[in-house]
Order: sequence, then structure tokens, then C-alpha cells
Amino acid sequence: MTILVTGGAGFIGSNFVREWIGSGRGRVVVLDRLTYAANPANLEGVIASGLCVLVRGDIADQACVASLLQKYQPEAIVHFAAESHVDRSIHGPDDFIQTNIVGTYRLLEAVRGYWSALPSSVQAAFRFLHVSTDEVYGSLAVDAPPSTELATYAPNSPYAASKAASDHLVRAWRETYGLPVLTTNCSNNYGPFQHPEKLMPLMILNALARKPLPVYGDGQNIRDWLYVGDHCEAIRRVLAQGRPGETYNIGGDSEQTNLDVVRQICAVLDELSPRADGRSYAEQITFVADRPGHDRRYAIDARKVREELGWAPAQAFSSGLRKTVGWYLEHPEWVSQVVNGEYRRWSDQQYGAGAGS
Repeated sequence: MTILVTGGAGFIGSNFVREWIGSGRGRVVVLDRLTYAANPANLEGVIASGLCVLVRGDIADQACVASLLQKYQPEAIVHFAAESHVDRSIHGPDDFIQTNIVGTYRLLEAVRGYWSALPSSVQAAFRFLHVSTDEVYGSLAVDAPPSTELATYAPNSPYAASKAASDHLVRAWRETYGLPVLTTNCSNNYGPFQHPEKLMPLMILNALARKPLPVYGDGQNIRDWLYVGDHCEAIRRVLAQGRPGETYNIGGDSEQTNLDVVRQICAVLDELSPRADGRSYAEQITFVADRPGHDRRYAIDARKVREELGWAPAQAFSSGLRKTVGWYLEHPEWVSQVVNGEYRRWSDQQYGAGAGS
């Protein structure tokens, strides 16, 4: 089986590609613009296997996508490509509109043209899986029930709004043109190969560098945490067994406040890589001004994917966190490649000089 994976050199995409090829499921064509958050090193090994082809290109380049589809004849598309950092969307929303909305539209159009020309038997088996986020549902009260697939969309950041728009486009291409689409909305992912602008790797790397651990506001914002390997397995289940036109929420069933996450990271680091002075990394926690429109809580109701497809997360938060901290400790070369001058400038701007540089 050949599949096309957009954004396959990024965090979740590269984990998915590695696990897909490692399990012998077939060949992967990766289309990635290789922006700051993507890294060809994330695919090291799988490209050498000959089962992964990496093409540098933009999903908004309809001609490029159409050419790849004709050349490789994929049987499915898994669409990860997106601008995904909320803080960046607040400071510069244009990239999010262009990639997440315009890019998804042009990708859908290229795929529709390709799919429409397939033999009917091949058309029926073809799938377009769109990977989205729980942020489209907006902020929940602390005592509110988790969001189901039928929850009203209420995005509060430019990032969330752009992903909500892309979700609607995918749905419309199913209803209007019959394209066999699937949508997944996931909670906060964590694990190997995540860019250091995101909470967990930022805290791990800042702690090791003896820098402040910047926590927004009072640190009581709540997220549901999902280990990336569990997310990839859920996506495979949806791709193989999901009903076209359906949406599946994928959550880790592990709600944590941001402050608790940081404290647990510090506790694991205290054990695995203790400070030379014997003090806890938790002493480096620093509260910084909250970001605009910071949603208080996200929570996912994942009963549908559990009941229909038999998926459940294999990692508890404690085990997934330990695996994640261990991976960053064991891969300093990857970290040094990623933490370049551009990232340091962004981190200084966002958190203050020295906080995340």
C-alpha cells in the first residue's frame, strides 16, 4: 500500500511515518515544506530503507500535489501539514490562514481531481484522513463534560479558527463531491521529535540548561495529554476501519494542569539527570504574563473511537512522560540541530531573553 503523508517531517507526521513503515504496512510519500518545525532528520533511517520518499513542496501548490498523485498513485492521504503553534498564530496569523485554510483547500482540490479519475473499485477504497485538534471546540469550564464529536465549534485563537475552517472544508468536500474523507480531532500530543517551542520539550531543555521554566498565568490551564505513539495507532485504526464522512475524537484520558505537567517533568529529571547542586529543577519554574485568549481547559470525549474501532491509549501519562524525557536526554544531537538561531530569537521574543533561548 502506498500512502501520501503531508507534513510527514514534522512531529506527529514523522512518528506516524516511522511506525507505518516499521510495521510493514507499505510505502510512504512525504510532502513537506520543511519549515522551521519540520526536520528531515526526523525521518532518518526510514528514507534509507527505500520505503519513504521525501518531497519538499507546499500543499498549497496544487500542480505539485497533482503531479505527486499521478506519479505515485497513493491509495490514501493522511493530512498532517499545518501551522500549529498558538503563540505564533497570535503574533502572525497570515501563515496559519495560508497553510491551514488555503493549503487544505488546494490539497482537497488536487485530491478530488485524482480521485475522480480512479476506477470505481479503487475510488471506493480510497481515503483522505484530515488530522485536526480539540482546540476547534473552544474552552471548557472546569466542571463541563468533555467535548464530543457533536460539540459546537468555538475556536478562540487564529490557529484554532484556521483548523476549524479546514475541518469544515473537508466535510464540505465529502457532502458536495463525495470524497471519502475522515477527520480526527486530537488532544495535546507529546513524545519524541517535538519542536522545542512546545511545552514539554521547552521545559525539558530549559531545565537542563538551568534556564527559567516559563509558565503562563497561574499555570492552572488544563489540557488532555496524548502520547504521540498512541495517537498514531488511533489514526491507523481510523484509516483502516473508520466510516467515510465521520469525525473521531482522539484523547489520552489524562487531564493535567500546565503547572502539574511542569512539576512532573522536573521530578523525572531530578531522577534521571539530577542537578549537580542536588536541588530540584522545580526551583526554576517562573510564572510569566498570560497569553491573549488563553483557553482555560480542553477535554476530549473519545468514546466513539474506543467503541467503534477498539482503540484505547496504551500509555499512562506517567509512563509516556518518562519515555519522552528519556528520549530528549538520549538525543542531544537532534536537539542541537533543531535549536538554531531562528528558534532562539522566537523564544526570546515570546518569553523574554534567556527564558527559552
